[in-house]
Amino acid sequence: MQLQSTLTCPACGHQATETMPTDACQFFYDCRGCGQRLKPIPGDCCVFCSYGTEPCPPVQEKGKGAGCN
Repeated sequence: MQLQSTLTCPACGHQATETMPTDACQFFYDCRGCGQRLKPIPGDCCVFCSYGTEPCPPVQEKGKGAGCN
């Protein structure tokens, strides 16, 4: 299982590699490039599933639709 994911801001393109939580869903992320607060796109459970190179741990284990704990 991958615990790091690189988030890409849809507004400015800034990328940052972050460690994903395994015990909670990360619903918000503040871009370090432009300051925009990212939220999951409809249908995704967290910012990693929407903007990351790797989906969150629950989705990696159980597949899309498993959602975060």
